[in-house]
Amino acid sequence: MVDNRYATALVIGSVLSLLATVYLSVAVGTQDWFQYNTPPIKRCVNTTAIKNEFLTGDFEEKTYSSHLFKWNGTLGLWWRCIQVPLCSHWYCCQQGNKILDPKTETLCMSFTLPQQFSTKVKQNESEEDLLRTYLWRCQFLLPLVSLSLVFLSGLVGVCACLCRSFTPTLVVGLFHFIAGLCSLGTVCCFRISVDQLNGEYRKPGDVVGSMGWSLYLALISFPLQMMAAALFLWAARSHRKHYTRITAYRVA
Repeated sequence: MVDNRYATALVIGSVLSLLATVYLSVAVGTQDWFQYNTPPIKRCVNTTAIKNEFLTGDFEEKTYSSHLFKWNGTLGLWWRCIQVPLCSHWYCCQQGNKILDPKTETLCMSFTLPQQFSTKVKQNESEEDLLRTYLWRCQFLLPLVSLSLVFLSGLVGVCACLCRSFTPTLVVGLFHFIAGLCSLGTVCCFRISVDQLNGEYRKPGDVVGSMGWSLYLALISFPLQMMAAALFLWAARSHRKHYTRITAYRVA
């Protein structure tokens, strides 16, 4: 028999865990972790070559970072995007001597698995930049570890229900605690990695960088997972104490 307090804690913890999983999954799959606001270009630019270079060119950090700085780019864990004029001809943006504000389209490219684990190199040297290399790899792996732990804790919870045992709830709480740390580590690694990228390739002073809504979703998932972990751990610990007292009373 499970006390109503423990059952309520388990239900609330499960809801918080579900919300955290949804937020983190949406954050991982979207590209608005960090965005650059570029001043409008006051001249007509033929963007055909830029589109081809961004979409089909070789993967080079220096190349795509310069496009992000210049074309209102957004950067995510799996995606990099830029906004370029929809029409690349001069007559689309110029009317007489007046430069029009052209319509833009968003171009996105995903990071492949080898690119995620590629070695980062310092701009003016040929040696490996270990800090940026491992920060990038951690920001890719940590959210996957977090989601895997939550999924595994769900399986443990289902097994606990089938076995009518309250003991595995302690394992579920520990899994959520570690998952929350992984979510926080993802945000920290990404933020430091972006700062290193901006410093390495010298982001122009007139380009304003800001955190996007995807990063905030991942950040919100951290306290949700921690609250879920606290509820699961409290329920498991309190139920065990309560069961021990009842057993001692019956023996006496």
